[in-house]
Order: sequence, then C-alpha cells, then structure tokens
Amino acid sequence: MSDTRRLPGLKGFKHLKTGGPAGENLSLLVMLVLLVVVFAIASPRFLTGANLGSMGFQMPLLGLLTLAMLAPILSGGLNLAIVYTANISGLTLAWTLMQFGGPEAGIPAFILGCALAVIVGALAGAVMGGVVAYVGAHPILVSLAMMIFLRGLGEFLTRGGDISGFPDHMHTLGHGSVMGIPVPLILFAVIALGWHVLLRRTPHGFSVYMTGSNLKAAEYAGLNAKRTLVLIYTLSGVLCAIAGILMAARFSSVRVGHGEAMLLITVLACFLGGIDPFGGHGRVAPVILALVILQVLSSGLNLVGANQHLSTAVWGLFLIAVMVLRSGQIQRYIGLLSRKDT
Repeated sequence: MSDTRRLPGLKGFKHLKTGGPAGENLSLLVMLVLLVVVFAIASPRFLTGANLGSMGFQMPLLGLLTLAMLAPILSGGLNLAIVYTANISGLTLAWTLMQFGGPEAGIPAFILGCALAVIVGALAGAVMGGVVAYVGAHPILVSLAMMIFLRGLGEFLTRGGDISGFPDHMHTLGHGSVMGIPVPLILFAVIALGWHVLLRRTPHGFSVYMTGSNLKAAEYAGLNAKRTLVLIYTLSGVLCAIAGILMAARFSSVRVGHGEAMLLITVLACFLGGIDPFGGHGRVAPVILALVILQVLSSGLNLVGANQHLSTAVWGLFLIAVMVLRSGQIQRYIGLLSRKDT
C-alpha cells in the first residue's frame, strides 16, 4: 500500500497551485499599488480624473474578451476565436441597423440587432464546443479553424472595409456615464459578477472545474462533461457578442480586424490572474485585478511617452516575471509540506 501521509489534502492542493486565494490577491494588489505609485510619480496626469475615466472606458472591452477566454481555459481548452466572434457579432448588429435606416434606426432595431448578434456569437461558440466535446478534436485546432473561418467570412462580406453610420443612441452605450461611472464599466462589472456567481455558486460551475481538472474523472463521477463543454463555449460566444456590440458602440464603426491585438492580452490577463493553463482552477476576482494592472501599465507607459510596441514587450516580461515568482512560491510550499509531514 502506498504511503499517503505525505500527500496534501484538497485544501493543501489548492494552495499548492495558487498560494491561496488571499496570497494570490495580495500579490496582485501589491503589484497594482507599486505601479500606481511609480506612474503617479513619473506623470502628474496619471491620477487625474481624465486619465482614470479614460481607463474606465478602455478596460471593459478587454475585460469582456478576457472573461470569454477564461471559461474555456478553466475547462481545459482555449478559444482563439474570441476576437473574430466579437467582430462577426458586431457586423451582424451593423447590418441589422443598416436595414432599418442606419443613423435613423430606432431602439427596436437596435434591440433586434443585439439579439441577432448574441445568437450569432452563441452559435459560433456552440459549434466549437460541439466539435471539442463530441468529435474529440483539440480546442486549439477547433478554435483556430473557427477564427480563420470567421475572419474570412467577415472580410468577404465587407470586402475588407468597415461599416459605420450608427444611430446616436449607440453613443451612450460606448461613451456615456452614470454618476460619473462609464456605462461600459458598469456593464462589465455586472457581467463579471454574474460570471463569478455562475462559476463558483452553481452546479454548472462545479462541472466546469471538474471537467478542466480531469475529464475522465468528471465523467466517471456522473457529470455530463460533453454538455458542460458545449455550454461553456456557447457562453463564451455570448460574451464575445456583447464585446462586439460594445466595440461597435465605442468605435462607431465595425470592421473584421478590430481588436486583433487583444487576443494574446486576454491570455496574459488570465495567466497573470492565476488561471491554471491546464484547466481546473482559477477565479474571476484575481483576473479582474490582473486586468486593472495591465490597464494601469498601458496607460502609465502611454503617459510617459512609451509606444504601444514597448507596452506589449513589457507585458510579456511582466508575465515571465510573475511565472518565475510563482514557481518559487510553489517550490517553497512543497518544501514546507515536506517538513511538516516528517
């Protein structure tokens, strides 16, 4: 019989992977405070209302796409088609508005366009989830194929151009505020809270974590892992559609190539927020903190005169540093467990 006395329990296993929820959040908060202090000293404009408001308008779009990426990663997969799902959904909204007069389209036409956009996003996600679950194809290959298909379809239908000329009421969604709080930020906060509740407080969320941890074990435990995968990719597609609607409202136009650079940043935000790249573990709150850190980093570098390419390089170095630090924490925790068990 094997000696199991040295094996950490479930609680210990969770801490082994993340350093514990409190430690995980604390490390991210320390990073955030340090960055804020550095950029506040480097640029007197950093803590102004104008800059903070600008960050409040910029972060929600990346945040929605990150939440759309988070769920498939938790299930042990990946969704490389998030940006193009968002864009094709945005194009669906734009085409609907054009059929009802473009700038003259009313609220009912906008609601119809949003509903059709969400259906398109959900359909794209459901197709990916179905192929992953029932065909057994690798999520990277499936989502890559969907990404190529959606990009080609969008470029064919738009001839590589963009669609603009939206009604004025869309401006409120992309640029409005309520009591000084940007409308996109309010929308993102509500969706993030709902995503947290779904993943942490519902049977479906439990199934997602179980499927990501061990697909076979989840099936042996009686969970419908295939249905879970289809649903999680479908919901990912819905979030992409909402991001596409917001993107159209923010940019006042829709183009199939909008937001291409955000794809890898969403993966960076997930891993910086402690999501296990192999699935099965992670929470929404640390990912939100990671998004704030990346937004602070981007805005701060912009204010001190750095170009976007340097910001991207710094993001990459930032992720490498975090991975190295967390690897050291894990090794120290393993050593601590060993000493306690001897």
